[in-house]
Amino acid sequence: MNLNQVTLPVRDLAIAIDFYQRLGFKLIVRSDQYARFECPEGDATFSLALDLDNFNNGATVYFESAVLDHWVNELKARGISFAQEPTDERYLWREAILFDPSGNRIKLYWAGENRKNPPWKIKD
Repeated sequence: MNLNQVTLPVRDLAIAIDFYQRLGFKLIVRSDQYARFECPEGDATFSLALDLDNFNNGATVYFESAVLDHWVNELKARGISFAQEPTDERYLWREAILFDPSGNRIKLYWAGENRKNPPWKIKD
């Protein structure tokens, strides 16, 4: 089994599409109520769905990059604001936090080997 994609709710699809394109994602599907993106690396996609109801998305979406600090600096130069600058976390990941225009929480991170093999990994 493989995770196909995650769909985030958004209040304004055009504004959200612009935001994610500025993050570096490639728009591959678009309608009046839906958009799908390819990630710059790998085979993963994610999508946006227009939701005009009052929602509170409690999920966090993670996007990984080995050049996290460089990526964050590029995004800041493009006008993207961060709630947290890249920070070394106690769980051995380096993370930056931002929110999309609809309030969805996004973490840009680098974990390296610790993503799947932290020191506390369950042994077979």
